[in-house]
Amino acid sequence: MTKIVFNLSYLDEYNDTDYSDFEDNASPCHQDPVGLNKGALISTYSAVCFLSLLGNTLVIYVVCSMKRRRTSTDVYLMHLAVADLLFSLTLPFWAVYINSQWIFGTFMCKLLSGLQEATFYGGVLLLACISVDRYLAIVKATQVISQKRHLVGVVCGGVWLGAGLLSLPILVQREAFEAESSGELVCHENLTAETMGEWRVGVRVLRHTVGFFLPLAVMIFCYGFTMATLYRGRNSQKHKVMRVILCVVLAFVVCWLPNNVTVLVDTLMRGGLMEETCDFRNRVELALQATQVLAFLHCAVNPILYAFIGQKFRNQLLSALFKHGLISKKVLSTYRRGSIHSSNSRNTSVTL
Repeated sequence: MTKIVFNLSYLDEYNDTDYSDFEDNASPCHQDPVGLNKGALISTYSAVCFLSLLGNTLVIYVVCSMKRRRTSTDVYLMHLAVADLLFSLTLPFWAVYINSQWIFGTFMCKLLSGLQEATFYGGVLLLACISVDRYLAIVKATQVISQKRHLVGVVCGGVWLGAGLLSLPILVQREAFEAESSGELVCHENLTAETMGEWRVGVRVLRHTVGFFLPLAVMIFCYGFTMATLYRGRNSQKHKVMRVILCVVLAFVVCWLPNNVTVLVDTLMRGGLMEETCDFRNRVELALQATQVLAFLHCAVNPILYAFIGQKFRNQLLSALFKHGLISKKVLSTYRRGSIHSSNSRNTSVTL
């Protein structure tokens, strides 16, 4: 097993084995920590990149083909697909980085790190927006946002603006330079030892709150009331829509919760709030690497959920392919179920 030291824009600040930023009195560990296999990691990144590019491109294609039947939720899902697609475009560069060293220079270091950070925040905030949109449409029975498309555009613009601002700290501080310990070129925050500890804690607090726990709280609140309202009603179409959206949220929790919990444990350990031993430190480092891979899988998961659970997404995709002459009418009639126009409510997303 090859020891992998990550330097990606999400989580690299805790993979440096120098713990002096947090705990000056920590005893040094002389045993070699176990890491993930380099070849397996590169293969995983390549597969995730391919699946994400293919799946999210199809989602964008389907939503763009809707025209007048497009709902506010569809627009949010399209922007979510854009965020996941842009995120996946950074993975090949990190795969090369893992295999050797950073060879792309400071400009690409800043650009890719900032893009990865912005798309992460953008995706999380868009999931929160979808939960609020469904809450307003089903619980409050209002179509103010859905009927006024320019308001949806304003919300999405605000999400991307906020994501860009949240990524600025990484964008400003990230540089390509030669590491003193190894002599290799790295893409990392170029900070002094005195400021590195405070920087790491600040970035982690921001990611925990804005990048996970706050959006998760919004989702739990909105979907809790939405599900209660749906189960009191008898609109089966809305139930199908919520089934897909809840699977999307569940995928977000499954992919990102282990990573956030592990990072929190690592922060407490480095801050001296948890007992630190060599064995525990190495276990946490391995968990950080494994949960980061799980988190990165998230950018390829949503299109798979739409394809296997969202009947209307499949129908719309088949209709769009038939319209452009990519499949025959026989294939369309064989695999399409129901009608893409069968929605009983204006609140229903055609995508799902």
